[in-house]
Order: sequence, then structure tokens, then C-alpha cells
Amino acid sequence: MESVSIVRSLVIGRETALSILKKSRKLKQSEHQSQGLHMRRNLAKGDADLRVGNGARVAALAVGTYVLSLPRKMTKAPFSGKGERASDLLGLIHSDVCGPMNTQARGGFQYFITFIDDFSRYGYIYLMRQKFEALERFKEFKNEVQNQHGKSIKTLRSDRGGEYLSQDFDELLKECGIVSQLTPPGMPQWNGVSERRNQTLLDMVRSMMSHSDLPISFWGHALETAAFTLNHVPSKSVQKTPYEIWTGKHPSMSFMKIWGCQAYVKHQMSTKLEPRSHKCIFVGYPKETKGYYFLNPKENKVFVARTGVFLEKEFLSKTQPLRRSTRQRHEPERYGFLITSHGDVILVDQDEPKTYQETVSSRDSEKWLETMRSEMDSMSNNQVWTLVEPPEGIKPIGCKWVFKKKTDKDGNIQTYNGRLVAKGFRQIHGIDYDETFSPITMFKSIRILLAIAAFHVYEIWQVDVKTAFLNGKT
Repeated sequence: MESVSIVRSLVIGRETALSILKKSRKLKQSEHQSQGLHMRRNLAKGDADLRVGNGARVAALAVGTYVLSLPRKMTKAPFSGKGERASDLLGLIHSDVCGPMNTQARGGFQYFITFIDDFSRYGYIYLMRQKFEALERFKEFKNEVQNQHGKSIKTLRSDRGGEYLSQDFDELLKECGIVSQLTPPGMPQWNGVSERRNQTLLDMVRSMMSHSDLPISFWGHALETAAFTLNHVPSKSVQKTPYEIWTGKHPSMSFMKIWGCQAYVKHQMSTKLEPRSHKCIFVGYPKETKGYYFLNPKENKVFVARTGVFLEKEFLSKTQPLRRSTRQRHEPERYGFLITSHGDVILVDQDEPKTYQETVSSRDSEKWLETMRSEMDSMSNNQVWTLVEPPEGIKPIGCKWVFKKKTDKDGNIQTYNGRLVAKGFRQIHGIDYDETFSPITMFKSIRILLAIAAFHVYEIWQVDVKTAFLNGKT
């Protein structure tokens, strides 16, 4: 019985297929049983004498060659690490054009272009009707930011869109001494700042449009509002808000409103008998003046007004209805004695004294005095205070007694507790204290202890610590 196999060996970029003829024959009982493969024929020209298996010699005949196809096995190299950040404002500007949109915005806009400062991550956005307007928008952006900051743009990073590769755009960059950084073909990751900004803006626009009753053509106003909001909120890429780094001023958020909500805006001119305001829809913030953009639904016009009465609560209640649980509620058994059969709650007065005078004059004065003595003895034994003379001009912080009755599940009084506490609410930060401490229990620690006890079959005892002092001396 004969079988054929292929042996492959790579020689200088070529892979040679060798066919090895393997023959196995039954030997007589008297013959020596050989191991491995063997064959009985003379080697021809082009053959190779090989040793396979356990060292047996075989003849291999070359049957053909083929070129190793690297392009079929080649994959895209991963993107790792982070690019070098700019060290100052206008050191590096990221830019990208997005569009065309399926629906034109009001004004016939189909595209928008973004310019993002790498150092502050402050962004500018411009709506465009055609892509070739990118050059004019860049000139407008360059003149404004260079005049405001007294600095020049050093580098512009963009993709290989035709609007950035035009001769006019290239001549402008060379004339102004701006270095152009173009991404390699098919590599939008190298322009990741602009790509992620466009994605974030469009996600915000979709969310804003879905929560409003405005037509889709208002995506331009929503886009400008989204860009305005991103400049005023914190970013993971910078330690402060982009607005604060860009302008050197802390941003104020008090004037910001919910986009798409209704508002009552006062008429500029009105008669004595007509209403003085009309209901409009808030659609954005004007750049040139203080105030808001409002849409008059009756006239289908957008106008600027200084202020208005915004109906934000009504807008939220309409878009986000209150969710109430349908789970059936049951009163805890430990408080059953406080609830009547009709579901009414009984208010029980524990008759706990508020001051020392009320304590000594109450009917349980002996029990209260006993717990007070126990509290004072505990403080004395633990040395929780040191008696000193107060500094001149300093009034010591007072203290007071807090009394509490502990009851069981049936409402019966078990213990009387009295604590002497300082009036910490009279302390002033920076004068009386600098830091605060609050010892807490980590539930993971309790779980670990319970797991150890369960593993070793330990008994678990629960104790009640009567007094505990952070700075006590025992």
C-alpha cells in the first residue's frame, strides 16, 4: 500500500513543494523489522536525499514551485500609544469636514467644519453649504483666534479631503507659515481628535432632536448648541474646562437652558389689551450678543431675545415621565406595633429629655443619672480629654447631653443611653479644624471574615461596643 505526502521548505521567498513517496511492505517473520520510512529506487536529477522520522533515508522529488503571496496574509498594523500634545494655545489645530447631511439645515447648510485646539480642546464649528467653503471658514477662524490671543497657528492637522488639498489652501498655509499635517490614505485614526469630536457632536444632536418637537432641519442650531456646551463642560483630555483654558475665565453655567424647551418671551412692542408675551421654543445661544435664540412657531422665524421664562420642568416631565414601582409594599414586622389595621402610623413619644434640667426632673431620672455617670466614668478611664487653659480671646466650644431610649421590636424599653458630645456645629473650618475623619466599615472586610469563619467552622459572636473613642488612651 502506497501513500504520498507533501513536504514544504521556504527558500529565499519561494516555497518548494516536495512529494515524498513512502512505501511500506510487509516483511517476513525472519526479516528485520525496520522503523520509519524507506524506499528502494535510484535518485533522479533534482531529487533530494532526506532523512525523516527516526532517521530513515527517503528520496524526495521536486514537483513544482510557487511564490509566497504576502499581500493575502498582510494585516493592518495596530494603533498604539498617544500622539504628542501641543504645549501652548494654537500650537496644533485639528480640523475635519463632516457631511453632506440627508436633510439641509435652515439656511441651506449641508456640511460643517470643526477646528479644535489641541492644547485646550476648545472647538469652533462652522456650517457650510458646499465643501469648497472650507478655505473661507479657515480664514475666518484664523483671523479671529490669532487676533484674540496674539499668537499664530503653528500646525494644522487634517485628513486628505479635497478641500484641504486644493492649491489655494496649500498656498495660504505656506504664506502664513503653517505646517500641514495630512493623515495617510485610509487612516482616519491619525486625525482622531476631530473624528471623535464629530461623533460626539452628532450623538448629542440626535439626542437633542429626539427629545424635542422641532423639525429635523433644526439640526444646525442643535449642532452649534452642542459645540457650545462641550466647550463649557469638563473634559478627560484636560485638567480644566476648555473654556477656562482658552479664555482664562471660569465658565458660568447659570444661563444655560434645556435645548428645545418652550419659553414665554416678552413682546418688543405690544398694545395695552394684547398679551405681553408669546410662547416660543429655545433653540440656541447667539455668538455676537448676550441672550438666546428663540423660534416663533406661528411665524416660523428665529429671533434673539435677552431672556424669557423657560418651561424646563414641563419639558422634562413630558420627555421623561416619572417611573413608579409596581412592587407591592409590605410594612416591616418590627414596626408592626406602630401601624393600625387601616394602615395608619401611630406616632409614639419616647419621652426623651432634651436638656439636663429635663433629665433630673423626669420620672426616670435615676436611670438617666446612672447612664450619665457611666458615660463620665468611661471618659475618665479612657482619658479622652486634657484639661488646659484656653488661649486668650478664644471661646471654648461647648458640649451637651444627648439622651436616647432603645426599644425592642415590641416597643419595650431595653436600655437608657446618654452621650456627652461637643457642639461641633460651632467649629469653623480653617480655625478650629482642617480635616475630618469618619471611621466606616468595609463590607468586603466583613465578608472575608465570614468566609474564613465558615471555612474553618468557627463560632461567630456579636458584641456591642459600649464606648469607643478615636483618641482615647487605655
